[in-house]
Amino acid sequence: MEQNFKQKLLQEIPDLTEQMQQQFEDYMKLLLEWNEKINLTAITDENDIIQKHFVDSLTISKYIKNKTSIVDVGTGAGFPGIPIKITRQDVNVTLVDSLNKRLLFLQDVIEKLNLKQVQTVHSRAEEFGQNKKYRESFDVAVSRAVANMSTLVEYLLPLVKLNGICICMKGPEIKEEIEASKKAIQVLGGKIENIEEFCLPNSDIKRNIIIIRKINSTPNKYPRKPGTPAKEPIK
Repeated sequence: MEQNFKQKLLQEIPDLTEQMQQQFEDYMKLLLEWNEKINLTAITDENDIIQKHFVDSLTISKYIKNKTSIVDVGTGAGFPGIPIKITRQDVNVTLVDSLNKRLLFLQDVIEKLNLKQVQTVHSRAEEFGQNKKYRESFDVAVSRAVANMSTLVEYLLPLVKLNGICICMKGPEIKEEIEASKKAIQVLGGKIENIEEFCLPNSDIKRNIIIIRKINSTPNKYPRKPGTPAKEPIK
C-alpha cells in the first residue's frame, strides 16, 4: 500500500518531497483511524481522499504569498489548512473549529507529522472574530464548505488585516450566492477581486475559488453573536 499510495499521490501532486509524501500518508491513516471514533469525513476511499481532500485543499496555494499568516475557519478535519502547511513550511497556520473532538484529532496530526507554526483554537467563528487577539491580524482567512457566502464573509473578513484576502472555497453553481453576498462584502470592508472556476485535475468535479480583498476596516459590531450570521445574513 505504501508505494501505491505515494505513486497515486505523486500523480496528482507532483514535486512532493519524500517527507511530504510520508506526511500525507500519515495524515490519511490518522484521518481514517480517528474517523471510526468521531465523524470527520464521509470520504474514506484512498483515491477520493487524495483528490477531494488533499488536491482540493492545495488549489488555493497559488493565492498565498510566502511567509503569510493563515486562519482556516471551521477547519473540520484540517482542510485546507493541514495540506497547505505540509507543502508550505513558510506559512503560519491557525486552525479554528467549534468542536473540541476535532481539535484533539488535529493536535494528534500536528504532533505526529511534526508540523511547526500551526496552532489550534477552540471557538465559534463569531466569537473568534470578536477576540481582540485575532481580529484583523491575519494575512489570509480561508474556509472550505462551511456556509453560504453572505454568512461566510461575516466569519472571515473581520479576521483579515487591511489589504489581506479571504479565500472562499466553493462547489459549482455559485452565481446567485455571490450576487446575494455583495452587500455583506461591501459592509464588512471587502471587494471581490477574482472568481476562478475550474475542475479538479483528472476529474469533472467543479470548484470555485472566490478571492475577496479587504479594502476597509470591518465595523466593530461584526461578526454578530453566534448563530446570527447564519440566521440573518447581511442583506
